[in-house]
Amino acid sequence: MSVHEATSAGEPTKPRRFSQWRRLNFVAGFVIVMGVVLTALVSFVWTPFNPELVAADKRLLGLGERGHVLGTDQFGRDLLSQIMVGSRTALFVGILAVTIAIMIGIPLGGLAAARRGWVEDVVMRMSDVIYAFPPVLLAILLVAAVSPGTASAMVAIGIAYIPIVARVTRGASLSIFERDYVAAARTYGRGKTFIFLRHVLPNIASVLIVQMTILFSLAILAEAALSFLGIGTQPPTPSWGRSLRDAQTFISIAPRLAIWPGFAIALTVLGFNLMGDGLRDALDPRLESSRS
Repeated sequence: MSVHEATSAGEPTKPRRFSQWRRLNFVAGFVIVMGVVLTALVSFVWTPFNPELVAADKRLLGLGERGHVLGTDQFGRDLLSQIMVGSRTALFVGILAVTIAIMIGIPLGGLAAARRGWVEDVVMRMSDVIYAFPPVLLAILLVAAVSPGTASAMVAIGIAYIPIVARVTRGASLSIFERDYVAAARTYGRGKTFIFLRHVLPNIASVLIVQMTILFSLAILAEAALSFLGIGTQPPTPSWGRSLRDAQTFISIAPRLAIWPGFAIALTVLGFNLMGDGLRDALDPRLESSRS
């Protein structure tokens, strides 16, 4: 029996089951991401306690003690409130960093694909130089050159990810520029900027959307790393990375101080990765056709 006959007889094929698992990944990732976003929005209007309030008489309370669901840290601050407000910091840095990366990386990648020649060489060699540095290391260098803080962290992370967006944009655009409808547009006197915006960009949008979800999760990790090193988000603003740093001293007597912010980082990154994986499967028909 052929694959088509098995399908018509009601027997699911392997590619279809794989696709269903991909959809489940997307749904799971979407639910996690929406949960983080909802938590961040709720934290603007309500938190169980003031996340910045230091209370010496409430130091290192356990789960549920005196109304603190997740307990308190070494300064008596409510952990749940800190986790909630920390989600705002993570999403804010992720949004701004990815925005910086795509606002600069997409035009550079499109310029390299459209102009080719020496323009492409200059753009890509500059990207290679920046790409040679690990993003977190480059962000550390950039933040150290100015001043530590959330704004510095998101700008540094965004700059570090520009080469990634530029390379993805160029690679995806090159094949589109070879299509017949692009050649037809050239015969009508359309400029390369118009062709990129009208014909190329819509056709590579799915690739860029998936790349954005991946970069978003990487930006959250990078911000946590910078805050852990003390050059990211500064106190008293809550940050998951700095909560991990502060928990080092008390890891043996209160491991939950590291477990909860670590779990928040891992869950958020997992959510964006699952959602990006599902989007890639849904938006790229070549993947489905290759499996069938």
